[in-house]
Amino acid sequence: MIKRTLLLTSPAHLSTRYEQLVVKLRDAEEETRVPMEDIGVLLLESPEVTISTAALSKLTHYNVAVVVCDAQHLPSGLLLPLDANSVQTERFLAQLEAKLPLKKQLWQQTVAAKLLNQALHLEHRGKPAETLRRLSKQVQSGDKGNREAHGAKLYWKALFEGEDFSRDRFGAPPNNLLNYGYAALRAAVARALVSSGLLPTVGIHHQNRYNAFCLADDVMEPYRPFVDCVALDLWQKRDKTAPLLELNKDHKRELLQVLTAPTDMQGERSPLLVALSQTTASLARCFQGEARQILYPKFLPPKRDEPNEPRGESDKEEEAE
Repeated sequence: MIKRTLLLTSPAHLSTRYEQLVVKLRDAEEETRVPMEDIGVLLLESPEVTISTAALSKLTHYNVAVVVCDAQHLPSGLLLPLDANSVQTERFLAQLEAKLPLKKQLWQQTVAAKLLNQALHLEHRGKPAETLRRLSKQVQSGDKGNREAHGAKLYWKALFEGEDFSRDRFGAPPNNLLNYGYAALRAAVARALVSSGLLPTVGIHHQNRYNAFCLADDVMEPYRPFVDCVALDLWQKRDKTAPLLELNKDHKRELLQVLTAPTDMQGERSPLLVALSQTTASLARCFQGEARQILYPKFLPPKRDEPNEPRGESDKEEEAE
């Protein structure tokens, strides 16, 4: 079952009843109810959203990633369950005891998958990608030759050909679109890791002592082009007479739909959230010595002729399904 992503941008109170999340918007007479088991990610953007402790407890029971936003309406915090997997202690130990050669091999596979997906995205745009494809086959253990950084320079230059763009977290638009999409993706990756009994904190490459989601940052790398695709579409449709592109509700809705974007996972078409679960499950098997390859999907361009899923009745509550 494809999990739903809920975004709350208006004042509301959240509670739980009969295994459902009950949403009561401040100015609405009726409640909206969503089965807990249908939710994958819940983003609380409005500072005037309140939530009961019982609802939080129930959300973690159903392995829902609860994301809170800051004053700039960007994701800033994440709540995840502590016991989402029945054998997580065993998997924690296997992850913590993983040897450096294995980590280097896993990072090699991760970088190669990222470069290939960047190449596939460029080809979708009708741009040359031979160099990125070649780089994806040249990645060494631990990415000793730093093919990832070399590929990034080529990728962003080709993607925004003719534009004055530099990928910078604090840079000018469309960096704001990329930041929002990456933050939502990061939450979904962390959720999948916890579901597979892994610690999002202990990475295979990223090792920042101040970063609580090093492994999530590792695993999300090959998935970034899915966000890039939607962000670039939004950027190209902007009003070019406006000096900047402000992040609005329509942009957020489109970016959140990345979580259900189609992927090519081992030759089968699979929604991104489902592919994430397969990726993290394969990573757990690698840590336990049961496999040597982490499974990543190949980039598939979204089909624009496919109808959107029905949304909530209130325009104050947005749902990307």
